[in-house]
Amino acid sequence: MDKILLPLLLAFSLIGTVHRLDADDARPRPNFVLIIADDLGCDDTGPYGNRGIRTPSLDRLAASGLTFANAVLTCSSCSPSRSSIITCRYPHNTGAEQLHWPLPKEQTTFVELLKGAGYWTAAAGKWHLGKDVEDRFDLVKHAGRNNPSGCGEWVQVLKDRPQDKPFFLWLAAFDPHRDYAAGTISEPHSADDVTVPPYLPDTPEVRKDLAFYYDEINRLDGFVGQVLDELDRQKAADNTVMLFMTDNGRPFPRCKTTVYDSGVRTPLIVRWPAKIKPRTSTRSLVSSIDIGVTILDLAGVKPAASMQGQSFAAVLADPAAQSRTAAFSEHNWHDFEARSRSVRTESLKYIRNEYPDLPNTPPADAVRSPTFQTMRKLRDAGKLTPEQIVCFNKPLPAEELYDLESDPHELVNVAGQAKYQKDLESLRAALDRWKAETKDDAPAARTPDEFDREAGTPLPNRQGGRRPRR
Repeated sequence: MDKILLPLLLAFSLIGTVHRLDADDARPRPNFVLIIADDLGCDDTGPYGNRGIRTPSLDRLAASGLTFANAVLTCSSCSPSRSSIITCRYPHNTGAEQLHWPLPKEQTTFVELLKGAGYWTAAAGKWHLGKDVEDRFDLVKHAGRNNPSGCGEWVQVLKDRPQDKPFFLWLAAFDPHRDYAAGTISEPHSADDVTVPPYLPDTPEVRKDLAFYYDEINRLDGFVGQVLDELDRQKAADNTVMLFMTDNGRPFPRCKTTVYDSGVRTPLIVRWPAKIKPRTSTRSLVSSIDIGVTILDLAGVKPAASMQGQSFAAVLADPAAQSRTAAFSEHNWHDFEARSRSVRTESLKYIRNEYPDLPNTPPADAVRSPTFQTMRKLRDAGKLTPEQIVCFNKPLPAEELYDLESDPHELVNVAGQAKYQKDLESLRAALDRWKAETKDDAPAARTPDEFDREAGTPLPNRQGGRRPRR
């Protein structure tokens, strides 16, 4: 547990710093490959301790690179998270904080800065950013209907790149997003392979649902391996910085669209054989708004003044280095109305539920899932544990505080315990300061739900329910 939270905690978390790895004038500028999974929980890969899921390529990536234990997304919602990553800004500062809102043309991305500095830039797979920023890339290859994983064009784009320029690739998957079905891979996972987190009931229906999810993770892993193999074939691996992450957490209740770690903690693995020691790990705290700023730093390109992230290049050189002292996340409308904010340190999480009258309903596709529908039946029969019924509860507590060292699943809210009061006050003040400095103002009106919270079926007002931009 954090014994002392400095009064300047927020200031240190927001100040942009540049920590370059030692330059090598004889070496060309590094290439970059950023792979973004879709709805992948941090704990659901081999490098993060889940041995029931077959992820040999991610294991290979981690064995040759640096694994981050405390990488945090700014949002657990697909398009707002991606808009945040590419602009290095908090979702409410991008103009695209709600699901499906396109990124406005006036936003600056780190990709166009790389492009302006002579990099060839390409995106392949899932897009979800809107039409107005496609021109930030030299090439955008959308995944087609015959490409269910979203990854089918990745290697071809890498093969077709110009050979006389450094390159940046934004490779985005659909996997492991719902819906799930049998037949995704030739050797499917079984119910026995599954680890059921304590906030989900351990039933055959839930295990089967998780096993299908595992299958899509394995399919994604295969495409990661193809990219690794192609970089080796091109003899480009040594000077290519490859990063793997997700846009948000597992698409199950109490995960995706929450600001719990199951929603906003991302796997982050970075490999750069020329500079990063293999088989290393770090507990240094980083935010997803830091990804683009770090890439710019390594490329020798100055970030835009609008960017709110900070480089963690120092951590790549020394895993014991500290990058930031706090990471902030938010949840806004995603199928259902919601508004929560959080601040996380290496060992504590503070959550503020700004609409506590609304339950933590998962996304509509997860509501329709066998897992949630099984949970509804168990709830009605009085058979859910207190940890498992949380996604149905209302009102929510206005404040939540979790000791991540003793309670990594965030099951015990310690906000009311006397020994945590100083921590609570410090983190509460840090969140207040962040909200003021980033102008995180609540909307004047709420946005209607688009789906039924129990069945996941569309509501009649779904065509016009979303709130217009402020």
